[in-house]
Amino acid sequence: MKFFVLGRTLFVASLLFLIALPVLADEEAHPHWSSSRPDGHAPLGVMGEHMHHAGGWMLSYRYMRMAMAGNRSGTDGVSTANVLNNFMVAPTSMTMEMHMFGAMYAPRDFLTLMVMIPYLDVQMNHLTRMGARFSTSSTGLGDIKLTGLFRLYEWGRHHLHFNAGFSFPSGSISERGNTPAAANAILPYPMQLGSGTFDLWPGVTYLGQTDNWSWGGQGIGAIRLGTNRRDYKLGNRLHLTAWGARRWTSWLSSSLRLAGQIWGDITGADSALNPAMVPTADPDRRGGERIDLWVGFNFSLPFRFLKGHRVAIEGGLPLYQNLDGPQLETDWQLVVGWQWAF
Repeated sequence: MKFFVLGRTLFVASLLFLIALPVLADEEAHPHWSSSRPDGHAPLGVMGEHMHHAGGWMLSYRYMRMAMAGNRSGTDGVSTANVLNNFMVAPTSMTMEMHMFGAMYAPRDFLTLMVMIPYLDVQMNHLTRMGARFSTSSTGLGDIKLTGLFRLYEWGRHHLHFNAGFSFPSGSISERGNTPAAANAILPYPMQLGSGTFDLWPGVTYLGQTDNWSWGGQGIGAIRLGTNRRDYKLGNRLHLTAWGARRWTSWLSSSLRLAGQIWGDITGADSALNPAMVPTADPDRRGGERIDLWVGFNFSLPFRFLKGHRVAIEGGLPLYQNLDGPQLETDWQLVVGWQWAF
């Protein structure tokens, strides 16, 4: 039911957003959608949002950082003392850094292939009921994702394609660390680097342009296939986003984006984790939903020797969070990256 309510709300909001932008934008337009403009690529936090002509390549790198601090249950904040009334340990803050390496290649005009390789560094701080503080960390390769982008329709300066993604369980689900309870213990679910399962990532992406404006929307889902070797599977996810961008010069554009996601609790459980010890080890406290507002800038580097290179930045703040908590709430997110099309 939560998936339906949030999905319906975000769909209506995104639809109104996409309908309003062309009305506000310039009516004079060229006959074809173009990816060569600074706003020809979506805001940096959106992936698999554009295609290439046959023979085209693109290499990319993104640095992503998420900061979390304080706990929330439902839409209300929960103090650390309150968490410690029910658990021996409370998480207090967490940072997640990701280095995302990507490549795209188009064997045909109607098909672009994409691979994304993530490398993660996760740090979490804790407080025990006895007043001791400690940290855990995990670093390594995440789940590698392969995606095929299939053009469905292109008319004038409007474009629609299907995202057919598939991820491999290359990320570790056996990360360990030292805690006050045990040395070299299996770390809770948020500290693991992958899902441990083969996952489907189906979706659809729409793009539109006028002379100085562009806009788009994307819906992507994550469907977990089976149970991993530690006897659990992560909850399914739904990502919905809509954005508008303004081209200011031949090399600069800015964007505003609304993004929402909803994810389910974990099914099954890792027998090495004690859900009564810390809420991050409880599979029934991992679901939630969040809506974020993002602001971004795209730069097409205006130098002949850097033709095809672009850099971009996007930052996001949460507008709404509803968590099956107590869970750490998100404070802010940042994405910085480089792309080279040739």
